[in-house]
Amino acid sequence: MNTTNILLTLLLLIGFSYVIGRKRSLALAKPNAPSKGNNLHSLPSYYGYLVAIWCGIPAIAILLLWNVFSTPIANSLVTNSLPAEIQSQAPEQIGLFINRIHSAVNQGNIQELTDPVQKQAAEHYQHILNISKMAKTVLVLVIALLGIYLGLRMIKPELRARNKVEKFATFMMASCASIAILTTVGIVFSVLFESIRFFHDVSIIDFLFGTHWSPQTALRADQVGSSGSFGFIPLLTGTLLISAIALLVAVPLGLMSAIYLSEYASKTVRNIVKPALEVLAGIPTVVYGFFAALTVAPFVRDAGAALGLNVASESALAAGVVMGIMIIPFMSSLSDDVINAVPQSMRDGSYGMGATQSETIKQVIIPAALPGIVGAFLLAASRAIGETMIVVMAAGMSANLTMNPLEAVTTVTVQIVALLTGDQEFDSTKTLAAFALGLTLFLMTLVLNVIALHIVRKYREQYD
Repeated sequence: MNTTNILLTLLLLIGFSYVIGRKRSLALAKPNAPSKGNNLHSLPSYYGYLVAIWCGIPAIAILLLWNVFSTPIANSLVTNSLPAEIQSQAPEQIGLFINRIHSAVNQGNIQELTDPVQKQAAEHYQHILNISKMAKTVLVLVIALLGIYLGLRMIKPELRARNKVEKFATFMMASCASIAILTTVGIVFSVLFESIRFFHDVSIIDFLFGTHWSPQTALRADQVGSSGSFGFIPLLTGTLLISAIALLVAVPLGLMSAIYLSEYASKTVRNIVKPALEVLAGIPTVVYGFFAALTVAPFVRDAGAALGLNVASESALAAGVVMGIMIIPFMSSLSDDVINAVPQSMRDGSYGMGATQSETIKQVIIPAALPGIVGAFLLAASRAIGETMIVVMAAGMSANLTMNPLEAVTTVTVQIVALLTGDQEFDSTKTLAAFALGLTLFLMTLVLNVIALHIVRKYREQYD
Protein backbone atom coordinates (compact mmCIF):
# COMPACT_ATOMS: atom_id res chain seq x y z
CA MET A 1 0.00 0.00 0.00
CA ASN A 2 1.09 3.57 -0.53
CA THR A 3 1.41 6.04 2.32
CA THR A 4 -2.10 7.45 1.88
CA ASN A 5 -3.74 4.05 2.12
CA ILE A 6 -1.61 3.14 5.13
CA LEU A 7 -2.70 6.34 6.90
CA LEU A 8 -6.36 5.63 6.15
CA THR A 9 -5.96 2.12 7.52
CA LEU A 10 -4.26 3.51 10.63
CA LEU A 11 -7.14 5.94 11.17
CA LEU A 12 -9.60 3.03 11.06
CA LEU A 13 -7.45 1.05 13.51
CA ILE A 14 -7.18 4.03 15.83
CA GLY A 15 -10.96 4.45 15.88
CA PHE A 16 -11.39 0.72 16.44
CA SER A 17 -8.83 0.75 19.27
CA TYR A 18 -10.67 3.59 21.00
CA VAL A 19 -13.95 1.66 20.89
CA ILE A 20 -12.57 -1.62 22.18
CA GLY A 21 -10.45 0.18 24.80
CA ARG A 22 -13.52 1.92 26.16
CA LYS A 23 -15.53 -1.32 26.14
CA ARG A 24 -12.67 -3.12 27.87
CA SER A 25 -12.65 -0.59 30.71
CA LEU A 26 -16.41 -0.87 31.14
CA ALA A 27 -16.12 -4.66 31.21
CA LEU A 28 -13.54 -4.47 34.03
CA ALA A 29 -15.49 -1.92 36.04
CA LYS A 30 -17.10 -3.10 39.24
CA PRO A 31 -19.99 -1.12 40.68
CA ASN A 32 -19.45 0.52 44.04
CA ALA A 33 -22.12 2.07 46.23
CA PRO A 34 -24.90 3.67 44.17
CA SER A 35 -23.73 7.17 45.02
CA LYS A 36 -20.08 6.49 44.08
CA GLY A 37 -20.45 4.88 40.65
CA ASN A 38 -17.84 2.27 39.59
CA ASN A 39 -14.26 1.63 40.65
CA LEU A 40 -12.60 3.04 37.52
CA HIS A 41 -10.00 5.73 38.21
CA SER A 42 -10.85 7.64 35.01
CA LEU A 43 -13.75 7.97 32.67
CA PRO A 44 -14.07 5.10 30.16
CA SER A 45 -13.22 7.42 27.27
CA TYR A 46 -9.74 8.02 28.69
CA TYR A 47 -9.00 4.29 28.54
CA GLY A 48 -10.10 4.36 24.90
CA TYR A 49 -7.84 7.34 24.21
CA LEU A 50 -4.92 5.54 25.83
CA VAL A 51 -5.33 2.45 23.65
CA ALA A 52 -5.71 4.68 20.57
CA ILE A 53 -2.44 6.44 21.46
CA TRP A 54 -0.64 3.11 21.78
CA CYS A 55 -2.04 2.08 18.42
CA GLY A 56 -1.40 5.26 16.44
CA ILE A 57 1.70 7.04 17.70
CA PRO A 58 4.34 4.26 17.33
CA ALA A 59 2.93 3.24 13.95
CA ILE A 60 2.90 6.80 12.63
CA ALA A 61 6.45 7.36 13.93
CA ILE A 62 7.66 4.24 12.09
CA LEU A 63 5.86 5.38 8.93
CA LEU A 64 7.49 8.81 9.02
CA LEU A 65 10.96 7.42 9.66
CA TRP A 66 10.54 4.88 6.85
CA ASN A 67 9.48 7.57 4.37
CA VAL A 68 12.43 9.77 5.35
CA PHE A 69 15.16 7.14 5.11
CA SER A 70 13.83 4.73 2.48
CA THR A 71 14.76 6.85 -0.54
CA PRO A 72 18.40 7.54 0.51
CA ILE A 73 18.88 3.86 1.36
CA ALA A 74 17.40 2.79 -1.98
CA ASN A 75 19.66 5.27 -3.81
CA SER A 76 22.68 3.91 -1.95
CA LEU A 77 21.79 0.32 -2.84
CA VAL A 78 21.32 1.21 -6.50
CA THR A 79 24.57 3.19 -6.59
CA ASN A 80 26.52 0.29 -5.07
CA SER A 81 25.15 -2.03 -7.77
CA LEU A 82 26.34 0.17 -10.63
CA PRO A 83 29.44 -0.71 -12.65
CA ALA A 84 32.77 0.49 -11.30
CA GLU A 85 33.30 3.01 -14.12
CA ILE A 86 30.06 4.80 -13.19
CA GLN A 87 30.77 4.72 -9.45
CA SER A 88 34.13 6.36 -10.11
CA GLN A 89 32.50 9.40 -11.72
CA ALA A 90 31.96 12.73 -9.97
CA PRO A 91 29.10 12.90 -7.44
CA GLU A 92 27.24 15.30 -9.73
CA GLN A 93 27.30 12.80 -12.57
CA ILE A 94 26.13 9.98 -10.29
CA GLY A 95 23.33 12.20 -8.99
CA LEU A 96 22.24 12.97 -12.56
CA PHE A 97 22.25 9.23 -13.35
CA ILE A 98 20.10 8.48 -10.28
CA ASN A 99 17.68 11.29 -11.20
CA ARG A 100 17.17 9.75 -14.64
CA ILE A 101 16.38 6.42 -12.99
CA HIS A 102 13.89 8.11 -10.64
CA SER A 103 12.21 9.84 -13.56
CA ALA A 104 11.89 6.61 -15.52
CA VAL A 105 10.48 4.70 -12.54
CA ASN A 106 8.04 7.45 -11.53
CA GLN A 107 6.73 7.81 -15.10
CA GLY A 108 6.66 4.07 -15.77
CA ASN A 109 9.03 4.37 -18.74
CA ILE A 110 11.59 1.76 -17.73
CA GLN A 111 11.12 -0.25 -20.91
CA GLU A 112 11.78 2.83 -23.03
CA LEU A 113 15.32 3.27 -21.68
CA THR A 114 17.89 2.51 -24.37
CA ASP A 115 20.95 2.34 -22.13
CA PRO A 116 21.13 -1.22 -20.71
CA VAL A 117 22.92 -0.01 -17.57
CA GLN A 118 20.22 2.55 -16.87
CA LYS A 119 17.48 0.03 -17.60
CA GLN A 120 19.00 -2.55 -15.27
CA ALA A 121 19.49 0.07 -12.54
CA ALA A 122 15.89 1.27 -12.96
CA GLU A 123 14.55 -2.28 -12.67
CA HIS A 124 16.69 -2.81 -9.57
CA TYR A 125 15.38 0.44 -8.09
CA GLN A 126 11.78 -0.55 -8.89
CA HIS A 127 12.37 -3.91 -7.19
CA ILE A 128 13.73 -2.19 -4.08
CA LEU A 129 10.73 0.15 -3.99
CA ASN A 130 8.29 -2.74 -4.20
CA ILE A 131 10.01 -4.56 -1.35
CA SER A 132 10.13 -1.32 0.64
CA LYS A 133 6.40 -0.68 0.20
CA MET A 134 5.50 -4.21 1.23
CA ALA A 135 7.81 -4.17 4.25
CA LYS A 136 6.55 -0.73 5.27
CA THR A 137 2.93 -1.81 5.12
CA VAL A 138 3.52 -4.99 7.11
CA LEU A 139 5.70 -3.32 9.74
CA VAL A 140 3.39 -0.35 10.32
CA LEU A 141 0.28 -2.51 10.63
CA VAL A 142 2.04 -5.01 12.91
CA ILE A 143 3.23 -2.15 15.16
CA ALA A 144 -0.34 -0.75 15.27
CA LEU A 145 -1.85 -4.14 16.17
CA LEU A 146 0.88 -4.73 18.77
CA GLY A 147 0.09 -1.31 20.23
CA ILE A 148 -3.59 -2.26 20.53
CA TYR A 149 -2.63 -5.48 22.28
CA LEU A 150 -0.31 -3.74 24.75
CA GLY A 151 -2.83 -0.97 25.38
CA LEU A 152 -5.57 -3.46 26.19
CA ARG A 153 -3.22 -5.37 28.48
CA MET A 154 -2.56 -2.17 30.43
CA ILE A 155 -6.21 -1.45 31.13
CA LYS A 156 -7.03 -1.99 34.79
CA PRO A 157 -9.53 -0.19 37.01
CA GLU A 158 -6.73 1.42 39.03
CA LEU A 159 -4.85 2.62 35.92
CA ARG A 160 -4.55 6.42 35.91
CA ALA A 161 -5.60 6.72 32.28
CA ARG A 162 -6.63 10.35 32.50
CA ASN A 163 -3.23 11.37 33.88
CA LYS A 164 -1.38 9.52 31.11
CA VAL A 165 -3.58 10.93 28.37
CA GLU A 166 -3.22 14.48 29.70
CA LYS A 167 0.56 14.09 29.97
CA PHE A 168 0.64 12.95 26.37
CA ALA A 169 -1.53 15.90 25.29
CA THR A 170 0.77 18.28 27.19
CA PHE A 171 3.80 16.73 25.52
CA MET A 172 2.23 17.12 22.07
CA MET A 173 1.37 20.77 22.67
CA ALA A 174 4.90 21.45 23.94
CA SER A 175 6.28 19.72 20.84
CA CYS A 176 4.15 21.92 18.59
CA ALA A 177 5.43 25.01 20.40
CA SER A 178 8.99 23.74 20.07
CA ILE A 179 8.62 23.36 16.31
CA ALA A 180 8.12 27.12 15.93
CA ILE A 181 11.15 27.82 18.12
CA LEU A 182 13.35 25.31 16.31
CA THR A 183 12.24 26.69 12.95
CA THR A 184 13.24 30.18 14.01
CA VAL A 185 16.60 28.93 15.28
CA GLY A 186 17.17 27.03 12.04
CA ILE A 187 16.40 30.10 9.94
CA VAL A 188 18.73 32.27 12.00
CA PHE A 189 21.65 29.83 11.83
CA SER A 190 21.22 29.12 8.12
CA VAL A 191 21.27 32.84 7.34
CA LEU A 192 24.11 33.45 9.81
CA PHE A 193 26.42 30.80 8.35
CA GLU A 194 25.98 32.08 4.79
CA SER A 195 26.48 35.66 5.98
CA ILE A 196 29.78 34.67 7.59
CA ARG A 197 30.90 33.29 4.24
CA PHE A 198 29.97 36.61 2.64
CA PHE A 199 31.94 38.61 5.19
CA HIS A 200 35.01 36.50 4.43
CA ASP A 201 35.01 38.13 0.97
CA VAL A 202 33.63 41.57 1.85
CA SER A 203 34.63 43.59 4.88
CA ILE A 204 31.79 44.08 7.33
CA ILE A 205 32.84 47.72 7.67
CA ASP A 206 32.54 48.26 3.92
CA PHE A 207 29.17 46.52 3.95
CA LEU A 208 27.64 48.45 6.84
CA PHE A 209 29.06 51.88 5.99
CA GLY A 210 29.53 51.74 2.22
CA THR A 211 27.58 54.28 0.17
CA HIS A 212 27.53 52.49 -3.17
CA TRP A 213 25.57 49.34 -4.00
CA SER A 214 26.46 47.51 -7.22
CA PRO A 215 26.57 43.76 -6.61
CA GLN A 216 27.59 42.79 -10.15
CA THR A 217 30.64 40.51 -9.98
CA ALA A 218 32.60 38.33 -12.37
CA LEU A 219 31.59 34.70 -12.01
CA ARG A 220 34.94 33.33 -13.25
CA ALA A 221 38.52 34.47 -13.01
CA ASP A 222 38.82 34.76 -16.83
CA GLN A 223 35.57 36.73 -17.17
CA VAL A 224 35.47 40.50 -17.43
CA GLY A 225 33.22 42.00 -14.81
CA SER A 226 32.98 44.28 -11.89
CA SER A 227 34.45 43.42 -8.52
CA GLY A 228 31.18 44.54 -6.96
CA SER A 229 30.29 47.21 -4.42
CA PHE A 230 28.24 46.12 -1.43
CA GLY A 231 27.51 49.30 0.49
CA PHE A 232 24.43 48.87 2.68
CA ILE A 233 23.70 52.56 3.30
CA PRO A 234 21.69 53.24 0.07
CA LEU A 235 19.45 50.24 0.78
CA LEU A 236 18.99 51.29 4.40
CA THR A 237 18.14 54.84 3.34
CA GLY A 238 15.56 53.67 0.81
CA THR A 239 14.02 51.25 3.31
CA LEU A 240 13.72 53.91 6.00
CA LEU A 241 12.41 56.51 3.54
CA ILE A 242 9.59 54.33 2.20
CA SER A 243 8.77 53.02 5.69
CA ALA A 244 8.62 56.57 7.06
CA ILE A 245 6.19 57.64 4.31
CA ALA A 246 4.07 54.55 4.95
CA LEU A 247 3.94 55.25 8.68
CA LEU A 248 3.04 58.91 8.07
CA VAL A 249 0.00 57.61 6.18
CA ALA A 250 -0.92 54.63 8.32
CA VAL A 251 -0.40 55.93 11.85
CA PRO A 252 -2.69 59.01 11.73
CA LEU A 253 -5.37 57.30 9.66
CA GLY A 254 -5.21 54.09 11.66
CA LEU A 255 -5.20 55.84 15.04
CA MET A 256 -7.98 58.24 14.13
CA SER A 257 -10.13 55.44 12.76
CA ALA A 258 -9.53 53.43 15.94
CA ILE A 259 -10.58 56.38 18.11
CA TYR A 260 -13.69 56.92 16.02
CA LEU A 261 -14.73 53.28 16.09
CA SER A 262 -14.05 52.95 19.82
CA GLU A 263 -15.45 56.23 21.13
CA TYR A 264 -17.76 57.88 18.62
CA ALA A 265 -19.25 55.27 16.30
CA SER A 266 -22.52 53.58 17.15
CA LYS A 267 -22.63 49.83 17.42
CA THR A 268 -24.28 49.54 14.01
CA VAL A 269 -21.69 51.73 12.32
CA ARG A 270 -18.86 49.89 14.09
CA ASN A 271 -20.15 46.51 12.95
CA ILE A 272 -20.12 47.74 9.35
CA VAL A 273 -17.00 49.94 9.21
CA LYS A 274 -14.60 47.75 11.19
CA PRO A 275 -14.97 44.63 8.98
CA ALA A 276 -14.86 46.84 5.87
CA LEU A 277 -11.64 48.43 7.12
CA GLU A 278 -10.05 45.09 7.89
CA VAL A 279 -10.81 43.85 4.38
CA LEU A 280 -7.70 45.82 3.40
CA ALA A 281 -5.62 43.34 5.41
CA GLY A 282 -6.84 40.49 3.22
CA ILE A 283 -5.82 42.02 -0.10
CA PRO A 284 -2.64 40.40 -1.50
CA THR A 285 0.36 42.70 -1.61
CA VAL A 286 0.77 42.10 -5.34
CA VAL A 287 -2.64 43.73 -5.85
CA TYR A 288 -1.43 46.73 -3.88
CA GLY A 289 1.62 46.73 -6.15
CA PHE A 290 -0.59 46.84 -9.24
CA PHE A 291 -2.56 49.69 -7.71
CA ALA A 292 0.63 51.59 -6.89
CA ALA A 293 2.23 51.07 -10.31
CA LEU A 294 -0.85 51.69 -12.48
CA THR A 295 -2.75 54.32 -10.49
CA VAL A 296 -0.83 56.03 -7.71
CA ALA A 297 2.57 56.37 -9.40
CA PRO A 298 1.17 58.03 -12.60
CA PHE A 299 -1.00 60.31 -10.44
CA VAL A 300 2.00 61.38 -8.34
CA ARG A 301 4.08 61.96 -11.49
CA ASP A 302 1.37 64.03 -13.19
CA ALA A 303 0.64 66.00 -10.00
CA GLY A 304 4.33 66.77 -9.61
CA ALA A 305 4.61 67.84 -13.23
CA ALA A 306 1.65 70.19 -12.76
CA LEU A 307 3.50 71.78 -9.85
CA GLY A 308 6.75 72.04 -11.80
CA LEU A 309 8.46 69.18 -9.95
CA ASN A 310 10.53 66.45 -11.54
CA VAL A 311 8.97 63.21 -10.29
CA ALA A 312 10.30 59.84 -11.33
CA SER A 313 7.92 57.30 -12.83
CA GLU A 314 8.81 55.01 -9.95
CA SER A 315 9.07 57.01 -6.75
CA ALA A 316 9.38 56.36 -3.03
CA LEU A 317 6.32 58.53 -2.46
CA ALA A 318 4.00 56.31 -4.51
CA ALA A 319 5.26 53.13 -2.89
CA GLY A 320 5.13 54.62 0.61
CA VAL A 321 1.56 55.90 0.24
CA VAL A 322 0.23 52.54 -0.96
CA MET A 323 2.21 50.68 1.69
CA GLY A 324 0.71 53.00 4.30
CA ILE A 325 -2.79 52.14 3.06
CA MET A 326 -1.89 48.47 3.33
CA ILE A 327 -0.88 48.66 7.01
CA ILE A 328 -3.78 50.90 8.11
CA PRO A 329 -5.80 47.87 9.31
CA PHE A 330 -2.79 46.67 11.28
CA MET A 331 -2.44 49.97 13.13
CA SER A 332 -6.17 50.47 13.47
CA SER A 333 -6.97 47.02 14.82
CA LEU A 334 -4.20 47.01 17.42
CA SER A 335 -5.01 50.56 18.56
CA ASP A 336 -8.71 49.76 18.72
CA ASP A 337 -8.04 46.79 21.00
CA VAL A 338 -5.83 48.88 23.26
CA ILE A 339 -8.33 51.73 23.51
CA ASN A 340 -11.19 49.34 24.25
CA ALA A 341 -9.10 47.82 27.03
CA VAL A 342 -9.14 51.13 28.96
CA PRO A 343 -11.70 50.63 31.79
CA GLN A 344 -15.03 52.38 31.46
CA SER A 345 -14.62 53.63 35.04
CA MET A 346 -11.87 56.00 33.88
CA ARG A 347 -14.19 57.48 31.27
CA ASP A 348 -16.98 57.83 33.80
CA GLY A 349 -14.62 59.50 36.27
CA SER A 350 -13.52 61.99 33.65
CA TYR A 351 -17.11 62.77 32.69
CA GLY A 352 -17.95 63.16 36.37
CA MET A 353 -15.25 65.83 36.68
CA GLY A 354 -16.93 67.80 33.90
CA ALA A 355 -14.65 66.88 31.00
CA THR A 356 -16.08 66.64 27.51
CA GLN A 357 -15.73 63.54 25.37
CA SER A 358 -12.87 65.00 23.33
CA GLU A 359 -11.07 66.10 26.50
CA THR A 360 -11.55 62.62 27.99
CA ILE A 361 -10.04 61.05 24.89
CA LYS A 362 -7.05 63.41 24.82
CA GLN A 363 -6.28 63.55 28.52
CA VAL A 364 -7.41 60.16 29.86
CA ILE A 365 -7.89 57.47 27.22
CA ILE A 366 -4.92 58.19 24.95
CA PRO A 367 -2.40 58.49 27.84
CA ALA A 368 -3.72 55.26 29.35
CA ALA A 369 -3.50 53.45 26.02
CA LEU A 370 -0.25 55.08 24.90
CA PRO A 371 2.08 52.11 25.61
CA GLY A 372 -0.09 49.85 23.50
CA ILE A 373 -0.34 52.44 20.75
CA VAL A 374 3.45 52.84 20.69
CA GLY A 375 3.78 49.06 20.53
CA ALA A 376 1.35 48.96 17.60
CA PHE A 377 3.37 51.70 15.88
CA LEU A 378 6.62 49.76 16.18
CA LEU A 379 5.01 46.53 15.00
CA ALA A 380 3.55 48.39 12.01
CA ALA A 381 7.03 49.75 11.30
CA SER A 382 8.38 46.19 11.27
CA ARG A 383 5.67 45.25 8.79
CA ALA A 384 6.55 48.18 6.56
CA ILE A 385 10.28 47.42 6.61
CA GLY A 386 9.69 43.84 5.49
CA GLU A 387 7.41 44.63 2.54
CA THR A 388 8.72 43.72 -0.92
CA MET A 389 6.14 43.50 -3.70
CA ILE A 390 4.87 47.07 -3.53
CA VAL A 391 8.41 48.45 -3.63
CA VAL A 392 9.36 46.25 -6.58
CA MET A 393 6.41 47.46 -8.64
CA ALA A 394 6.20 51.10 -7.57
CA ALA A 395 9.60 52.32 -6.29
CA GLY A 396 11.98 50.62 -8.68
CA MET A 397 15.31 48.91 -8.04
CA SER A 398 17.71 51.84 -8.20
CA ALA A 399 20.02 51.97 -5.18
CA ASN A 400 20.05 55.75 -4.90
CA LEU A 401 21.43 57.40 -1.78
CA THR A 402 18.77 60.08 -1.40
CA MET A 403 16.07 61.25 0.95
CA ASN A 404 14.02 62.81 -1.83
CA PRO A 405 10.66 60.96 -1.89
CA LEU A 406 10.15 61.92 -5.55
CA GLU A 407 13.06 59.81 -6.77
CA ALA A 408 13.31 56.09 -7.35
CA VAL A 409 14.86 54.09 -4.52
CA THR A 410 15.10 50.48 -3.48
CA THR A 411 14.91 48.57 -0.22
CA VAL A 412 16.67 45.67 1.44
CA THR A 413 13.94 43.16 0.63
CA VAL A 414 13.85 44.11 -3.04
CA GLN A 415 17.58 43.56 -3.40
CA ILE A 416 17.32 40.17 -1.70
CA VAL A 417 14.79 39.15 -4.35
CA ALA A 418 16.95 40.56 -7.14
CA LEU A 419 20.09 38.76 -5.92
CA LEU A 420 18.37 35.38 -5.75
CA THR A 421 16.36 35.65 -8.98
CA GLY A 422 17.41 33.70 -12.03
CA ASP A 423 20.33 31.31 -12.51
CA GLN A 424 22.90 32.29 -9.91
CA GLU A 425 26.05 30.64 -8.65
CA PHE A 426 25.26 29.90 -5.03
CA ASP A 427 28.85 30.34 -3.83
CA SER A 428 29.38 33.72 -5.47
CA THR A 429 29.73 36.87 -3.42
CA LYS A 430 26.73 38.36 -5.20
CA THR A 431 24.41 35.55 -4.08
CA LEU A 432 25.84 35.40 -0.56
CA ALA A 433 25.13 39.14 -0.23
CA ALA A 434 21.43 38.27 -0.07
CA PHE A 435 22.02 36.36 3.16
CA ALA A 436 23.92 39.27 4.66
CA LEU A 437 21.04 41.57 3.77
CA GLY A 438 18.57 39.06 5.24
CA LEU A 439 20.53 38.87 8.49
CA THR A 440 20.67 42.66 8.73
CA LEU A 441 16.95 42.97 8.05
CA PHE A 442 16.22 40.28 10.62
CA LEU A 443 18.21 42.16 13.25
CA MET A 444 16.46 45.43 12.38
CA THR A 445 12.97 43.98 12.76
CA LEU A 446 14.02 42.04 15.85
CA VAL A 447 15.20 45.24 17.53
CA LEU A 448 11.92 46.97 16.71
CA ASN A 449 9.87 44.07 18.07
CA VAL A 450 11.95 43.91 21.25
CA ILE A 451 11.53 47.67 21.76
CA ALA A 452 7.77 47.34 21.23
CA LEU A 453 7.48 44.50 23.75
CA HIS A 454 9.66 46.38 26.24
CA ILE A 455 7.53 49.51 25.99
CA VAL A 456 4.31 47.57 26.36
CA ARG A 457 5.55 45.60 29.36
CA LYS A 458 7.26 48.48 31.12
CA TYR A 459 4.57 51.10 30.78
CA ARG A 460 1.47 48.95 30.83
CA GLU A 461 -0.83 49.95 33.67
CA GLN A 462 -3.17 47.51 35.34
CA TYR A 463 -6.59 48.90 36.12
CA ASP A 464 -9.05 47.39 38.56
